Amino acid sequence: MSPPPLLSLLLLLLLPPLLDGEPAGPPLIRIPLRRTQLGPRTLKPLGRGAGPAGLPRWGAAAPEGKPVFVPLSNYLDAQYFGEIGLGTPPQNFSVVFDTGSSNLWVPSERCRFFSVPCWFHRRFDPSASGSFRPNGTEFAIQYGTGRLDGVLSEDELTIGGLAGAPVVFGEALWEPSLVFTLARFDGVLGLGFPALAVGGARPPLDVLVDRGLLDRPVFSFYLNRDPEEADGGELVLGGSDPTHYIPPLTFVPVTVPAYWQIRMERLQVATGLTLCARGCAAILDTGTSLITGPREEIRALHVAIGGLPLLAGEYLIRCSKIPELPTISFLLGGVWFNLTAQDYVIQIARGGSRLCLSGFKALDVPPPAGPLWILGDVFLGAHVAVFDRGDQNTGPRVGLARARPRGAGRRGGGPAQAQFSG
Repeated sequence: MSPPPLLSLLLLLLLPPLLDGEPAGPPLIRIPLRRTQLGPRTLKPLGRGAGPAGLPRWGAAAPEGKPVFVPLSNYLDAQYFGEIGLGTPPQNFSVVFDTGSSNLWVPSERCRFFSVPCWFHRRFDPSASGSFRPNGTEFAIQYGTGRLDGVLSEDELTIGGLAGAPVVFGEALWEPSLVFTLARFDGVLGLGFPALAVGGARPPLDVLVDRGLLDRPVFSFYLNRDPEEADGGELVLGGSDPTHYIPPLTFVPVTVPAYWQIRMERLQVATGLTLCARGCAAILDTGTSLITGPREEIRALHVAIGGLPLLAGEYLIRCSKIPELPTISFLLGGVWFNLTAQDYVIQIARGGSRLCLSGFKALDVPPPAGPLWILGDVFLGAHVAVFDRGDQNTGPRVGLARARPRGAGRRGGGPAQAQFSG
């Protein structure tokens, strides 16, 4: 029996609008990001260890679903992190959400005495959790700016209001690197593919989907790079929020399902310089602050924009030249994604003075994984990236769109509909 016309009209007015022609999905779960300001740094694994044989290693440097949003913080100008809980009752930790790794780890109450970072961060206490289960497998992860060792354990994960996911995570027992001592985050939650997971641990995203807490293995980042704001943006688990970006999304297939690696067709500087002229590999990585590329190409880019060599592959920019600097464009999935100087120059104000650093850094990744580009937070801050692990109908892919300016449209935190572009 059909409702009368007036009732139909009222129902249409009361129902939430459909977004971009997609059916209304479940409400998104948001994890807000927090921001701290210190300066740029590249925190990248040198080699992830226990992946399968032949895994590339690179160095130096639906209707019942419940999608989720997580608040992030911004560290070192482009390290974004937010809160999770481990155990029963939950013990809270700040973790970097890193698309360039696949393990979850936090410092342990049992860490070694001389592991200095442990004394400056929250530590997991197995004896305080009623759901803790020992595993005992030893693990080690090597990063470009440090390493850590520890033991794998199992307990319940709480994230963005979701609880009851039994995850295998690392208790860090030894963190000898200064970078972890200075870090504003406690640990790392990897959002890469299972192939990268050390010790064979199932990545947290997979566990959330397996347990029915998320409908699909999809997540997206909306990053705020404004140094004047404490709000660092949002991580959205289970989908994306169309109010975060200017449609449409352009989807690019993942070429190597370990890191979120795609093919970049070309990079163009508005001065006329073309880089990656025959196409090249690129990784979308929230755990890297800058955009990195092969040394010679990065050198040519800085010749074109007037960058001055600094240290360790980084370049200085004359602050007065920012209004004159050219746009730099990336051809991905047949669509140009542009960065203005305001996007790719990092401005650091200290005591009335200002230092301007280029967001492009030289980093040679050796074969067989390299050469490649890493599109870190300098690129991702200007765009929304939707990371989709795929299903039986679609392979893994990344959706990209220009981020909607802060304050334009609805800011995060209110009700929205999940967006799945198929």
